Amino acid sequence: MTSTQVLILGGVRSGKSRLAERLATESRLPVTYIATATIEDEEMRERIAAHRVRRPDHWQVIEEPLQLASVLSQHAESEHCLLVDCLTLWLTNLLTHPDTSRFDIERSAFLEVLPRLGGKLILVSNETNMGVTPMGELSRRYCDEAGKLHQEIAHHCDQVILTVAGLPLMLKGERV
Repeated sequence: MTSTQVLILGGVRSGKSRLAERLATESRLPVTYIATATIEDEEMRERIAAHRVRRPDHWQVIEEPLQLASVLSQHAESEHCLLVDCLTLWLTNLLTHPDTSRFDIERSAFLEVLPRLGGKLILVSNETNMGVTPMGELSRRYCDEAGKLHQEIAHHCDQVILTVAGLPLMLKGERV
């Protein structure tokens, strides 16, 4: 199998995670699910629990909120599927990390490793730039960084999908 990279974008509750999980299952490859979320409050605890219930028991799960490039490098291989959910939570973790140098280090490492990864890679991320410009400085930086990251990733990916109301809209590549 050659390398295949898919970027799935969408708003909150758009169906992007369900689509990613479906594509991972349909690949019929062993799946490693890389979760970037951290439990900071009860609402996030409930979201994470809902994701855990949906995932097949035989999928390997790695919870890694910061060192995404390292985990991808260690686990990417031919005849294997990696599903990352989600890149915008990963960005949030980096932007709010006490060591401000981590953002540039981890982002650069991720973009450097991305073109070299083997197997199937499915990346899930929130599309944040389709509405009002946020008022706060951190919120604006988050949207700017997410937009720049999505553009760079989309350039490398074979497929880019925007999910709206549970429906996949193909932006690049073959229909799903």
